[in-house]
Amino acid sequence: MSNTKLKMWILSALFAAIIGIFAQITIPLPLIPITGQTFAIGLAVTILGLRYGTLSVFIYILLGAIGIPVFSAMSGGLGIVAGPTGGYIIGFLPAAIVMGIYLNKFGFTKGQAIVSNLLGMAVTLLFGTIWLKYGTGLTWNAAFMAGTYPFLIVGVIKAVAAALAGVLVRDRLLNARLLPAISN
Repeated sequence: MSNTKLKMWILSALFAAIIGIFAQITIPLPLIPITGQTFAIGLAVTILGLRYGTLSVFIYILLGAIGIPVFSAMSGGLGIVAGPTGGYIIGFLPAAIVMGIYLNKFGFTKGQAIVSNLLGMAVTLLFGTIWLKYGTGLTWNAAFMAGTYPFLIVGVIKAVAAALAGVLVRDRLLNARLLPAISN
């Protein structure tokens, strides 16, 4: 394994830990809490790019699924993934892929990162709401009201913040040669 590849694997693991830390920042709501996970996922993908940003999200999900308490409220295990929040957790992976593909195609600028993070938010909410509807037996309207509506404003704020912070950190890491240009 090359030195650069090893560094990127280490950064991916570090960002998986960062996602787990941000998952502990929560605002409780009746069914699904607002958490810092999506902000951290946006940072990971915006900074590390498609391959390694997605790897960090995969590692995070895997750690939580095997029982390490990295999900919100220091929880973990397959029961959490199968529960009402499971669709959001599973949706993090396709969200990261969509974000990374978009950034690779259109570039890691502030504007494109904002669009990418908003797309990621939409994918996460879509997966979460569909899972919530079928997992709990809610109507579509009730699933939307519980699983999408409360997250729209805060989701946009987190997406924009993750995009702007991510581009800033990525540019600085690239300029300092601490992040290889191959992270796309």
